[in-house]
This record gives sequence, structure tokens and C-alpha cells, in this order.
Amino acid sequence: MTDKKLHVPVMSDLAANGEKPEYLYWVGCAGAFDDRYQKVARAFAKILNHLEVSYAVLGKEESCTGDAAKRAGNEMLFQMQAMQNIEVLNGYEVDKIICTCPHCYNTLKNEYPELGGNYNVINYTVFLDEMIQAGKLKLENNPFKGESITYHDPCYLGRGNKIYDAPRNVVKAVFGDVKELKRSKSFGLCCGAGGAQMFKEAEKGDKEVNIERTEEIIERKVDKVASACPFCMTMLTDGIKLKNKESELQNLDVAEIIEKALEL
Repeated sequence: MTDKKLHVPVMSDLAANGEKPEYLYWVGCAGAFDDRYQKVARAFAKILNHLEVSYAVLGKEESCTGDAAKRAGNEMLFQMQAMQNIEVLNGYEVDKIICTCPHCYNTLKNEYPELGGNYNVINYTVFLDEMIQAGKLKLENNPFKGESITYHDPCYLGRGNKIYDAPRNVVKAVFGDVKELKRSKSFGLCCGAGGAQMFKEAEKGDKEVNIERTEEIIERKVDKVASACPFCMTMLTDGIKLKNKESELQNLDVAEIIEKALEL
């Protein structure tokens, strides 16, 4: 998360100086380890720096939320991971947490409270939308002029937590319009990776779910597809590659769209 052009505050460093940031940015496993989604994590950190937001990350103290373990049926492992994280978060007296991963968001927001982890958990698309509406995030530049875009609803963001408008508002703030897919919002089609499916072999069938979704996006005849989830990004990018459409269709995260618009 740290390179020559990007400074990301670490919670332990701030605490050692007696400082407490307003927000904790929960990077997530994908943002920490996946090459593609590291770019999204960096993009969002750049936006936070641009907005001069008081925030920090846990760095090496951050562990997996336990989402995948719980979805795969290993409740004991989930609770072990969750309790470890809660101990760290409560130790720093964390209140507000911003997540770029809907799976982390859903787990921290809806499942940690019953284990003693009570936090104000915010999805980054909601945060960005609020910053735009408040006039704090000014998007006067559109680096995508003449290009069209659609938006793919992540299950854990959409149906799971009813966040449909915020990511669309953010994309519209740059592109002006979002061309909806035939299956969107509460009727959106899963990318195929949720419920720990990302980490298991495919079951018997005629077609992979991500290929079905990619075909719908291709049929929409757009230049870009926006997503707001690391699992969705992996599945859609794989689908685009399999269909040999990389020169015609690009998958961008919502944070990357803002990063490019701000020329960060």
C-alpha cells in the first residue's frame, strides 16, 4: 500500500503518537494480495488523500474477516478469525470503517455485532457518493468522453445490503449515464464467485455463471463495465479474456473511475 507517490497512514503508527483517525480503511484480502485489486486499493487511498480524510489502515494487523470460511461452512474458523479482528479493532477503539469489498462490508456490518464487534461500517461507494453530493469531491473532468458504460451489481452490495443507487451515482458523476443490463439491481445476475464459490472447482453444467454474465455485458455494446467488488472484477475480467474482448471492453472499479477523473 506504500510506494514513492502514495503515503498510507498505519493505525499502529498513529496510535504510538497518540493520534486517532476518523476512519479505518479496511483493505481486505484482495486489496492486500491480489495484483489487480491492489490497484483499486491504491486508487481509493489516493482519493482519501486527495480529500484530506483522516484515516489509517491496520497493515499487518489486518486479517481476513472470515467471510469465505463462514460461507464454506466452517463456522469455528470464522469465529476465530472474527474474534481476532474484533480484539484488534476494539483495542484501537475503532468506530468508522470504510470497506472497498462488499464481502468484508457485509461481514463486518452484519455478522461481527453478535460477536462483540459493533462498528459504523460504510461501503466506499456510499462514502464517495456522499462526498460528491456534499461538494467535497469535485469531478469536472471526464477522461472517458465518447465512451459508454454499464454497471454490474455485486450480490453482497445489492441484494445483500440494498446498495444500488450510490455506485450508479458515482459512475454517472463522471460518465453522465449508465446503460443498465437486462438483469440489474435486485434482479442482477451473480458473477459466480460468491458464497465461497471463488475457491472451489466448478460443478457440472453447460456454462459458467461468469460467462453468462459477460455475454450479457457484451450484448449491451458498451466500452466499459463498472464493478465494485474484487470477486466480481476477477470473474468479469476472466470472462472478457475468454471471449477475446479485451480490446473492446474494459472492467474498471468505481474507485478507478474516480481516480482517473481526478487525474491522481
